[in-house]
Amino acid sequence: MEKPEADGKAARRAEDKQKSSRQPNRRSGTRIALSSPEKELWPDEGITKADLLDHYAAVWPRMERFVINRPLALVRAPDGVQGQRFFQKHASPGMHKAIRRMSDPEDGEELLFIKDFDGLAALVQYGVVEVHLWGATIDRIEQPDQIVFDLDPDEGLGIDDVRHAALEVKEKLDELGLPNFVKTSGGKGYHAIVPLKPKADWDAVKGFAHDFAQALAEAAPNRYTATLSKKARKGRIFIDYLRNGRGSTTVAPYSSRAKEGATVAMPITWEMVADGVGPCDFTIGAARTRSWLQKKDPWADFFDKGKPLNRR
Repeated sequence: MEKPEADGKAARRAEDKQKSSRQPNRRSGTRIALSSPEKELWPDEGITKADLLDHYAAVWPRMERFVINRPLALVRAPDGVQGQRFFQKHASPGMHKAIRRMSDPEDGEELLFIKDFDGLAALVQYGVVEVHLWGATIDRIEQPDQIVFDLDPDEGLGIDDVRHAALEVKEKLDELGLPNFVKTSGGKGYHAIVPLKPKADWDAVKGFAHDFAQALAEAAPNRYTATLSKKARKGRIFIDYLRNGRGSTTVAPYSSRAKEGATVAMPITWEMVADGVGPCDFTIGAARTRSWLQKKDPWADFFDKGKPLNRR
């Protein structure tokens, strides 16, 4: 008696391998050819290089405005997320020309950026499993257009703790009259993000972010810390403001994560946080992810809502 596949993964892998042997390894919407599209980047989940590119094709209409023409940092896992990983900010041999290069006007260091979907596809071909970005575009590189607060809970804290923290950050930002958005990190916490009109420089933006995080920590020192050290973080949530410095990066909206489950850093609504949506609830190719992408884009007006930073 034939035994059915429990999840269909083995059948899908076999079908992908047959297809890749019969036709060019090009995906819809890009001129970039994938080598070994059936290669599993998340082996436990059966998520392949082709699956990752298909994910990006699905989210590109929403993701594009957040990732093009921004300096990038990359997490590469050429042999899959269970193999060796590399954090990379500069070009290396074999990198496709669709991954653009420029010189940092401050120190001349090489920066990477993309201009279109071919660039993102080239990152997938290169084994990139996480896309991180600066909070500024290459044409306004000295004026950030967003503030990021990464809520990073200490080991042992539960999802309710980090959810409460996220909602409290929103409340405080609302009190300051600052527009704010939220995304799942695909890891342990949430990212609360404030869009800005790019007027203030990096020092001003990082200074504001530090003061905001420090005020939260002083008001509730048993729950929060603005200090990076592990000792200070014990039993607390680190309000990570350090991602707002020049050259610092944060994971891009809609990027995959090099984590168990093939999670995605997904823009959501604050109501979803209050209703219990967790930091790891969206994964590549899952029904929940596909369903959410059919709904109204919660970040459609992100840049329209931006205000100049006023330290007063």
